[in-house]
Amino acid sequence: MSKKSPQLRFEGFTDDWEERKLGEIFNYEQPTKYIVKSTEYDDNFNTPVLTAGKSFLLGYTDEISGIKNATVENPVVIFDDFTTGSHYVDFPFKIKSSAMKLLSLNDNSDNFYFMFNTLKNIKYVPQSHERHWISKFSSFEIYKPSQEEQQKIGAFFKQLDETIALHQRKLGLLKEQKKGYLQKMFPKNGAKVPELRFAGFADDWEDRKLSSIAERVTRKNKNNESTLPLTISAQDGLVDQNDYFNKQVASRDVTGYFLVKNGEFAYNKSYSNGYPWGAIKRLDKYEMGVLSTLYIVFKPTAINSQFLVSYYETTRWYREVSKNAAEGARNHGLLNISPNDFFNTLLTIPKSAEEQQQIGSFFKQLDDTIALHQRKLDLLKEQKKGYLQKMFAK
Repeated sequence: MSKKSPQLRFEGFTDDWEERKLGEIFNYEQPTKYIVKSTEYDDNFNTPVLTAGKSFLLGYTDEISGIKNATVENPVVIFDDFTTGSHYVDFPFKIKSSAMKLLSLNDNSDNFYFMFNTLKNIKYVPQSHERHWISKFSSFEIYKPSQEEQQKIGAFFKQLDETIALHQRKLGLLKEQKKGYLQKMFPKNGAKVPELRFAGFADDWEDRKLSSIAERVTRKNKNNESTLPLTISAQDGLVDQNDYFNKQVASRDVTGYFLVKNGEFAYNKSYSNGYPWGAIKRLDKYEMGVLSTLYIVFKPTAINSQFLVSYYETTRWYREVSKNAAEGARNHGLLNISPNDFFNTLLTIPKSAEEQQQIGSFFKQLDDTIALHQRKLDLLKEQKKGYLQKMFAK
């Protein structure tokens, strides 16, 4: 196969692709006149403030001058001159800083979305903190096909990206709904009943010490029953440490570690951004695994396990942990709370086992729906990655 044609093509196209420099394809504009002056953003304002970084949309401004009027007919690419990240923009906007270039097509007969994906498909990792468009990227050589083939490829990826964006919005909406339900279906601090409740339940919830509804697990992995090192991800729960860190952080000898079995919970006292009092998760993904003895491991004895999973996804338990943790004591990123103090924390829970079960089942179904949408989204992104490799000449 010729280097100048891709592996996968639309029917009817056989010609070699033409070699061109990126600087011949794109014009660039310095963004100075579009920089936002205000640092006060509000979702009620009209004009988006963008960055070429991962965050992309920083907020909205009420400034009405110095707006870059990109449109569907005349889109632009914002290109981060230092990280080389880029975004396609087809709406009016202002920008945060001058550390970018605004790219537009030199020849309007080229398909913009095809060219944007050609740019995104360039494998380049910046090695130094310098501006890259003029010094490097404008000289990079790419291949482009006829306008008709460009249009077909561009339209294909536009539709694929819109499908991905739709799934991302659905996933985001589901996560926001879950957040709302977590706030409303558990009593607020000081309250004895939640704001939102299943029909048929009216009794006050009761305060119970964790030690009265769960017991500590201290079994060691002395017979090497498991060599799977676990870690707690605040986002993903108890996961394989090798996958999470892309390397094994645990020591090779794990016989002194706790042996954790499916359905048991672990408390990671390590605090992180958005998780000021650590994270408590249940082992669901594997039959068993090993955890450092820095973790506190326990299993439910007199409470619905699925309810407990949801309870520890709220922030209700933060106050109890903060009351029991040693005042201001945080050692090397770990909260200083003893197992005894942890098991003395109070949980406000329904007296009715049936109410616990219904709440647990509700959130389990919601989590399953979120996981399904996440898998669909991940699959679409993987498919796109494959198409990018096969549908562009290298």
